[in-house]
Amino acid sequence: MNVLLFLVPISLLLVGLALAVFAWAVRSGQFEDLDTPSLDILGDERAPPPYPAAPPADASRDAD
Repeated sequence: MNVLLFLVPISLLLVGLALAVFAWAVRSGQFEDLDTPSLDILGDERAPPPYPAAPPADASRDAD
């Protein structure tokens, strides 16, 4: 029975932490758009490359 004196406050602390994280997620907009990410995979358009291709290095300029 003495273990309950330890486990009850720990469980209340964890529940409070879970509620705080959930409240933060709701306030920061994590649950605003739940449909679009699942529909993005169905699109036919290709995404542009993340970085533009680098121009080829000119070897003759380095020879000087």
